[in-house]
Amino acid sequence: MLSLTNVETYYGSIRALKGVSLDVPEGQTVTLLGANGAGKTTTLKTISGITPAARGSIAFMGQRIDRMAPEKIVRLGISHVPEGRQVFKDLTVAENLRMGAYTRKGRRDIEASLQRVYAYYPILQERRHQLAGTLSGGEQQMLAIGRALMARPRLLLLDEPSLGLAPKLVEEIFQIIKTINHEGITVLLVEQNANKALQVAHYGYVLETGRMTLMDEAKKLLQNDHVRRSYLGE
Repeated sequence: MLSLTNVETYYGSIRALKGVSLDVPEGQTVTLLGANGAGKTTTLKTISGITPAARGSIAFMGQRIDRMAPEKIVRLGISHVPEGRQVFKDLTVAENLRMGAYTRKGRRDIEASLQRVYAYYPILQERRHQLAGTLSGGEQQMLAIGRALMARPRLLLLDEPSLGLAPKLVEEIFQIIKTINHEGITVLLVEQNANKALQVAHYGYVLETGRMTLMDEAKKLLQNDHVRRSYLGE
């Protein structure tokens, strides 16, 4: 579904991605592991067009997207849940969710998507009239994911969905990720909690200082000595 080939991305004169290549098969969950500053967030921003690639190519469903504007990439079927949630704090929960559907037409279809999000996260329905800025961190994360799902994506980019959340909420977030994937949405997941990420993923990549250093099936990465030492705390 998604293919990056020798992608390089710069921040000024600093080369953040150094020839990154990865593939995300349709229907699977792929996780991208790495320490802070490795380039994980930059990879997602480059895919979604927020930080354009300087070199290399990115293809989605066989179509080049590395020169497309972010709004066009969204219309193709890629939704990005950024690190730090970034909800519209002065809008209500329901208004935030409807903002996620701004590329869509069809009132009934949008309403059906809204009810589906509420089924994933009943707390959002309970608080649909509440300002997003007054929600807890976990509720804002649920809202950010729900808003992305309102675009009805084929590929969901998730950046650190469990960051700063209590253990119980982390479990809920990862269960929803599994459910989303089982229902047909492909997922590319960036996550500091490597153990959780590898448990829900089919395949994984390890990114270190802007370069891919390791790639394998998720169950094999869980047993890899380097991964266990560096990312699983063993």
